[in-house]
Amino acid sequence: MEHKSVLLTEAIEGLAINTDGIYIDGTFGRGGHSSAILSRLGPNGKLLAIDKDHAAMKIAQEKFGADKRFIFKQGSFAEMHEFAQALFKKPVDGVLLDLGVSSPQLDDPLRGFSFQKDGPLDMRMDQQHGQSAADWLNQAKEEDIAKVLWEYGEERFSRRIAKAITTARASTPFLRTHQLVECIVNAVPRDPHKHPATRSFQAIRIFINRELEDLELGLKAAIESLAIGGRLAVISFHSLEDRIVKQFMNTLAKGDERLRKLPLTDEQLGIRLRLVGKAIKPSSKELAQNVRARSAILRIGEKCR
Repeated sequence: MEHKSVLLTEAIEGLAINTDGIYIDGTFGRGGHSSAILSRLGPNGKLLAIDKDHAAMKIAQEKFGADKRFIFKQGSFAEMHEFAQALFKKPVDGVLLDLGVSSPQLDDPLRGFSFQKDGPLDMRMDQQHGQSAADWLNQAKEEDIAKVLWEYGEERFSRRIAKAITTARASTPFLRTHQLVECIVNAVPRDPHKHPATRSFQAIRIFINRELEDLELGLKAAIESLAIGGRLAVISFHSLEDRIVKQFMNTLAKGDERLRKLPLTDEQLGIRLRLVGKAIKPSSKELAQNVRARSAILRIGEKCR
């Protein structure tokens, strides 16, 4: 399936781009949002794009390598503040985060993200570092697997699936996605509305890539990086992500004692966000053109004091 940037128009409009401004696309993916931001920038504008995926770096070089306004860094958006400080020496005017997995990543069997195509059981955003899904599943304790499936996938059959995984791996280690899919399908009741492996694959992917931990750090980094009046736009694709984004933005907007629970310094406790409109969901037209947009939600905030 061709990759289509979800909520593209709404996110770019939400950033209220200044032609001479500095912007960060914290999740470059395949460059859809970066391309749209660059189209709004003048010759003095700058865009820093970040992505964990090594394949994204190659695409960034091919698409925008000749554009002097564009800079790419491989890594996590949790590192954006350090990247931006080193590059620009001043605050930025906008940050965009498009969370989750891109269509090309899902559609590439070699990445191991999809339960619909057989491939190596990898699931790493950065395939050059860290533990693969197979490595983890083949050695993790049963209770730890169940915990991950429940906390990151909200899988109600987490214990049953974890038991099936540890039983199956005793005779044959997990190496391929179809092995895991078959194990899950045989362990849980059929669901006519959702593939039985959907929640488990989501949970394992989130855990392997530290997605929720990185999101919390990334939101903090975005606030640190933004100038007063700068905009933060975040697109999430499931309730766990959106819950973190919503709570973070609402807490900074309200400025109440819940701020004390956030990992912010005393100086950062003085920072506030003004919520820009309500949460935005894809239009019926976009949903008709891109089924993967169905769970997307965009939230926008503006840094203030």
